[in-house]
Amino acid sequence: MARGKANQTTDRRSQKEVVVPVSTWRYRVVGLVFGTIFVTFAVRAVHLQVIDNDYLQSEGDARYLRVQKEEPTRGMILDRNNQPLAISTPVDSIWMHPTTILRQQNEYSYEKLTSLLGISRNELLARAEKAKAKEFSYLKRQISPQLANQILALDVPGINSVREYKRYYPAGPVLGHVLGFTNIDNEGQEGLELSFNESLKGQPGRTHVLHDRVGHVVEYVEQLSQVQHGEDIKLSIDARIQYLAYRHLQAAVKKHNAASASLVALDAKTGEILAMVSMPDFNPNDRAELKSTRFRNRSITDSFEPGSTVKPFTVAMALEEGVIEPQSIIDAEQGFFYIGRSRINDTKALGEITVSDVIKRSSNIGAAKIAMKLPARDLYDTYRALGFGQTNQLKLPGEQRGILAKRKKWRPIEHATMSYGYGLSVNTLQLARSYIALANDGVILPVTLSPLEEPPEGERVFSKGVVDQVALMLEAAVSDSGTAPQARVDQYRVGGKTGTAHKVLNGRYQDDAYMSLFAGFAPISDPEVVLVVAIDDPRGVDYYGGLVAAPVFSAVMAGALRFRDVPPDALESEQKEPAKLMIARPTASMSRASQLQSGGAG
Repeated sequence: MARGKANQTTDRRSQKEVVVPVSTWRYRVVGLVFGTIFVTFAVRAVHLQVIDNDYLQSEGDARYLRVQKEEPTRGMILDRNNQPLAISTPVDSIWMHPTTILRQQNEYSYEKLTSLLGISRNELLARAEKAKAKEFSYLKRQISPQLANQILALDVPGINSVREYKRYYPAGPVLGHVLGFTNIDNEGQEGLELSFNESLKGQPGRTHVLHDRVGHVVEYVEQLSQVQHGEDIKLSIDARIQYLAYRHLQAAVKKHNAASASLVALDAKTGEILAMVSMPDFNPNDRAELKSTRFRNRSITDSFEPGSTVKPFTVAMALEEGVIEPQSIIDAEQGFFYIGRSRINDTKALGEITVSDVIKRSSNIGAAKIAMKLPARDLYDTYRALGFGQTNQLKLPGEQRGILAKRKKWRPIEHATMSYGYGLSVNTLQLARSYIALANDGVILPVTLSPLEEPPEGERVFSKGVVDQVALMLEAAVSDSGTAPQARVDQYRVGGKTGTAHKVLNGRYQDDAYMSLFAGFAPISDPEVVLVVAIDDPRGVDYYGGLVAAPVFSAVMAGALRFRDVPPDALESEQKEPAKLMIARPTASMSRASQLQSGGAG
């Protein structure tokens, strides 16, 4: 018995030593799990900070590293005398960090900020809400540095500035059509600003910077590329002549209540464009005025029938072929002449006149009879050589080629009307360029907006002897007995031709709408400047080219010759006061058919 009890006691002690409480196992498991996690984190930390220590840096940079652009200065546009025509002035733009603005809206009233920005608090918060997914949003573009400094002085978190450049045009509307303008992002939209946008705008610089959480730059890390400022562009335009032309053309449009007008002045020896003006104008500095209807550079976009201004070319071609002489007699009839059923009219009966008188007195009948002595194809080829029906390849948007129809067979009336400027169309620049052939010893030159050091190679259209003869006829046209005495210039010999062409509307010639034209050059002894004035639809008693366009030619040519230091070539005894030009208007009884086939009185 006693022995059995002893064995039982031993067995109980053995069982006590073997059994482990459940709570102990739990501690061990939990300790093992946490130990494993700790070791994992430790290994990962060592890996990130020792083995792959760029990871955390790149993650931080991804949140705060940004590419900051340095905007280039847009290149200047200068005139031939280095007068600035388009420049960029430094301005600042205010931007916000939207989430910062929203986060602190209960802490700030933004009263002073919104007052300077010219917006309400609600508008500020609404714009921040709309852009909250972004880290950058403009609040106000292109303000003065003074205003920007006032805003930044408020030290509002999330409000910053960036330097930009604003385009400014010192001449305002005087050169609006030639220069065009840029948008708020400094991209060219019209004119030369558009054509030369790539070279003018340059390339921005790029720099890696570290921003803090509200967008302030705290460190410049790395420059990725240098800023490349835009290239300057120099033009052949003379700002002095341009301003003079603008002022006188504007006054003529107002005086005659004209619909529009254009003017082009060229260097007769090089083809450089000295002035190019269009009306109505626009001011590229005033964005409120930037309406597409006013952008058209009418000197190159608007085509019109040149009327009597092309008669000198008809005469020059016939002289070149030897079928007439300056004193050859042409029968201009009694003011009208029929070709088949079509009637050609002069403003009055001229009877027998010389070839010189055909130019001097602007006879449509005389020009038609001269043209009929030669094949129509020769007239077409001459016009083509003068640049009609083709663009001048200027880097200006909107240039039109005009109309010069190519036909296998010309009807007699088409042959005749082409001789006095009907049945074809040109723009003001094309007409001005064609007159270079008369002013430059018979050689036509390409036109350019870039200043030239040497005259370009031209193409001969007429012989020098022929253009010398025509020049004397054009000088007679501005005499007291010619059609444009008001085109004369004091102390200079001037030659030119008027044009008064019926306008075409919906395919029909209009009885009471005209293009008033004058094309010419000076001084006759050694031509320096070619000038064409085109005034569209003048209203009132005066609508002839000699009364509307010629006075503008005189005023602008006088200034251009003096600006260019061209010595006078006329003796004082040769100067006469211009007599008032009196030309009979077409009578109300004139038939519509005769109106359709009549040329301008010139």
